[in-house]
Amino acid sequence: MKLPKSFYNWTSLIGATIALISLFMIIFLFIISLIYRESGSYLGLVIYIVLPVFLVLGLIIIPIGMIRKHRKDKRGEVSRVRRWPIFDFNEQRTRNGFSLFAIGTTLFLLLSAMGSYEAFHYTESVKFCGTLCHRVMKPEYVAYQNSAHARVACVDCHVGTGANWYVRSKLSGLYQVYATLLNIYPRPIPTPIKNLRPARETCEECHWPEKFYAHQLVKKVHYLADGSNTEWTMNLMLKIGPEHSSLGLLEGIHWHINPEVTIEYVSTSLDREIIPWVRYTNKKTGKKIIYEDSENPLQTGQLDTLEIRTMDCIDCHNRPSHHYNTPITFINDALTSGKIPRELPDIKFLAMDLLYHKEYSTEDSAMLLLDSEVRAYYEMMYPEITEGKGEMVDQAINGIQGEFRKNIFPEMKVTWKAYVNHLSHVESDGCFRCHNNRHTSSDGAVISRDCNNCHHILSQGTPDNMQTSVNGESLEFHHLNDNRQAWKEKLCSECHRELY
Repeated sequence: MKLPKSFYNWTSLIGATIALISLFMIIFLFIISLIYRESGSYLGLVIYIVLPVFLVLGLIIIPIGMIRKHRKDKRGEVSRVRRWPIFDFNEQRTRNGFSLFAIGTTLFLLLSAMGSYEAFHYTESVKFCGTLCHRVMKPEYVAYQNSAHARVACVDCHVGTGANWYVRSKLSGLYQVYATLLNIYPRPIPTPIKNLRPARETCEECHWPEKFYAHQLVKKVHYLADGSNTEWTMNLMLKIGPEHSSLGLLEGIHWHINPEVTIEYVSTSLDREIIPWVRYTNKKTGKKIIYEDSENPLQTGQLDTLEIRTMDCIDCHNRPSHHYNTPITFINDALTSGKIPRELPDIKFLAMDLLYHKEYSTEDSAMLLLDSEVRAYYEMMYPEITEGKGEMVDQAINGIQGEFRKNIFPEMKVTWKAYVNHLSHVESDGCFRCHNNRHTSSDGAVISRDCNNCHHILSQGTPDNMQTSVNGESLEFHHLNDNRQAWKEKLCSECHRELY
C-alpha cells in the first residue's frame, strides 16, 4: 500500500514502530490478564497506564516526522509558492493515506475509550491502592484485609462519590508517586486528618445512623503472664444505645450523634488527642453548655484561632479499617483461637517480653529472632517440652510470627503506638479525651468518666472462680495486680502507656 511521500522518513517510521509494538503488547498482555485473572497489580499498570503512553507518543511522532519531511522537500523546490500540502484524492496514495488515517483514528479512539474506562477502574481498585507501592502501603493493606471492611473498596471511604473529590484524590496521588519514587515519604505515613471527607459523605453511604442499636453483650478474654497462662474472662453489657432499640438515641454511646443535639469540640493537637473545649447544644430548646478542661484550659483569644469541629462517627471510629492491635490484644486472641497453645507454660509472659521490650529493624530479622528466642527459652527452662512436645513450641512460634506480621511493620515504623485508636480508653485516651472528670461548665456540670455510662460488668474472673452480678447490676471492675486500686485515680491509658 502506497502512503503519502512525507510518511517515508525515519522519524515517522520510528513513531509507527513504537505505536504498533505498544498496541501489540497491550493486546497481548490484555489477553494474558484475561487468562490469568489473578495477575499482579503491575500488569494492570503496564496495560492501562504505561503502554498507552508509548502508544500515544508513537502516534504523535508520526505527524511530526511527516511535517518535517514536507518542509524539507519544500525547501528543495524553490519555485513552489504553496505553503500547505495538497491532498488530491484522485491519487491512489492520498486515498490510501486517508483511509489508513480514518481507520486508525477510529480504532485508536475506540481503544482509547476502552482503555480509559479500564484505567479508571484499575486505579480505583483495591489491588492498585494496596499493592502497587508495596512497601509503603503494606501496613495499611494488611490491616485492611483483616478488618470488618475487607470487602469495601478503598476509594469508597478515601474518595467517595463525586468528580470533585475524584480529581482531588488524583492530584494528591501525584505527590504520593513523586515521594515514593524519590524515597522521601515519612515513616510512618501520617493520617490525612485534614483531607478526610466528613463521615456523612462516606460512612453513611452504607451505615444508617437512624438505625438504633440497643445494648450488646461483649466477652473479653485475657490471659495472665504467669506460668499457666491463667484465663481471665470479663462479660460486659456495652451500651451502644438505650436498653431497647425503639427508644432511638435517647442514651448510650451513639447518643453523641443524636440528631436532636450537636456536640462540638476544639482540639489543640493535630491528631485530635487533646480536647480542651466542648460545646453541647440542644436543638429543641436551644440550650448550650460549654465545658472546659480545668487542667488544660484554652488561652484568652485562642478559641478564635482554632477549628470548632462538629463531632461525627470518625471522631471515635478513627481507625475503622486500619487498626493495629497491641501485643496484649493479639496474643490474647491467638491464645483464645488456639493459634498459640494455652497449655504451653510461660508463653504469654515470653510473648509479652519479646514484643514489648525488643526492637526490630526489619520483618525478616524479627521472624528469625522470635524463632530463636522462643526455642532458646524452652530448651533452657523446659527441656522436656522441647524433646517430647516440640510441635507445641513450633505452633507457638508460628502463632506469634503470624500475629506480628498483621500488626507490626518495622520497615515503615508502624506499630500500635504509631496510630492511636480512639474507640477505646486503654492504650490511648480515646473516650477519656473528654470523659475525664476535668471538663466542667460554668454552673458545675461535669463530663463524667463513670465506667457505667458506657458499659456494665456482668461477670469477671477465672473459669473456676467467676464473680457474677445479681439482677444485672454492674460489678465493680477488678484490676489484676493492682492492690492499691490505682485505676480509680488514673486513666487506664496513663498506666498502660507507662508500662509499654
